[in-house]
Amino acid sequence: MSSQRLAHTALLVPDYDQAIAFFTQALRWRLLEDTALGPTRRWVVVSPGGADQPGGALLLAQPANPEQAAQIGRQAGGRVGHFLHTTDFEGDRAHMRQHGVRFLEAPRREAYGWVVVFQDPWGNRWDLIQPAPTPPSAA
Repeated sequence: MSSQRLAHTALLVPDYDQAIAFFTQALRWRLLEDTALGPTRRWVVVSPGGADQPGGALLLAQPANPEQAAQIGRQAGGRVGHFLHTTDFEGDRAHMRQHGVRFLEAPRREAYGWVVVFQDPWGNRWDLIQPAPTPPSAA
């Protein structure tokens, strides 16, 4: 049986450099790869962790046609489509606010942890989540 993992998810952005700045500065992600594929195309990968850490990464993609361009900021149809887990909810939220990230609600406590919805510069909705600690299992 093979072993699988989700490696990349494409996110349409209008400009590679603007997107790299948002993810590396406002969210403090790492730029894992930025390779030219021609005069206007690049393979740009960002991730909240390093290349050796588990979890997916985003492949930042500029649209190739008007139909794709029309989907920028609407890739999840207006609902939250991206879920970013953190171990420092308040610290990350404060850093993001300092970098102009727009929060769409006040933080709230849910059964699964602390959560707040924010928007990236293109309108995509994200959940910032600090998961609740898992209770120890009864032995």
